Amino acid sequence: MTPIPPRTQQTDDADGTGLTARDAMHAPGPQVDDHMAVDVALSVLIGARVPHLLLRDEDGRCAGLVTRAQLAAHRGGSWYSDRTRLRDIPLDRGPFTASMAVLGEAEAAMRVRTLDVSPVIDEHGYALGVLALT
Repeated sequence: MTPIPPRTQQTDDADGTGLTARDAMHAPGPQVDDHMAVDVALSVLIGARVPHLLLRDEDGRCAGLVTRAQLAAHRGGSWYSDRTRLRDIPLDRGPFTASMAVLGEAEAAMRVRTLDVSPVIDEHGYALGVLALT
């Protein structure tokens, strides 16, 4: 889980705004442990009426992000069982966006990786929010 590195100088960033990922992030929304069952996670996601859940590892650090579409696709697979855990399904596990990353560069990195949403993490790997492409 290597974060997208921040730049040391923000005055010459690509979009000229000097904004960081932390400046543009949204609230993280619900966070769940990565050992949660897929069925339970899907229920949490639907009940909270959110488009994604952030996953935490056993230390509480960001372990990934999962969407309703990802959960529904894996739930419908022939290999699926009610014991399937979030940590067992393939999903983006980083690198995540560092909170001090220059906004233009963070967005460019997300586009290269074809991500619509990326967790924004602090220097210790804990989720602070999410950065969404508009």
